[in-house]
Amino acid sequence: MQTTPAARKLPPLILHPFADSNGPQKLVESSRASLMLQGLLPTGDQTAEDLERTLLEGRYQEVRMLFYVGRDILRWVGQCVEHVQRFPEFQATRFCPQSFASHLVQNPPAEVSAKLKKWGVADHKSIFSRALGLNILFADMPPKEAFSPEFLRNYHRYADQMLHTYLGQTHFADSAFLGFDFEIFASGEYSRMLEQEWAEKG
Repeated sequence: MQTTPAARKLPPLILHPFADSNGPQKLVESSRASLMLQGLLPTGDQTAEDLERTLLEGRYQEVRMLFYVGRDILRWVGQCVEHVQRFPEFQATRFCPQSFASHLVQNPPAEVSAKLKKWGVADHKSIFSRALGLNILFADMPPKEAFSPEFLRNYHRYADQMLHTYLGQTHFADSAFLGFDFEIFASGEYSRMLEQEWAEKG
């Protein structure tokens, strides 16, 4: 049975703002602290303990921001599963959440990759992989005190491994191979687009 264009068009992925006002500054300070601890920048009057504290604070902000990106992605994954379930031609195909998580991380449409680069996202694979991995680990964002220093220092390795394990749990259909398409929007951008569409219809 041939699928219709509407069947192959997935819901849009909408990403909401996730950083607090101090987040970007803490990330910059954490990066500088990391370079100082490696001996690549002068430490000035800061002690190793001060630098370690600054580094871990920044890493926590990274985890927090990625967690909320992952929450938006998981919402989208659920919408994609619901979408394909409405079309009889897909009922015999092994579509599951992993199908669409893999599609986003490994093979997003060219237009999505181009838009992410326009936003300044050079390595979307790592960002989406770690965002999903953190959401597989945690139902809610834990406070900083719940994390060990070891986890914060190396959270990216743990999050990457968690997604790898998640995708390896089951055999699933590759939605990218079957030609599924979708768009990506920032929440404000998507709201403005809807308002324009409603105004034109009204």
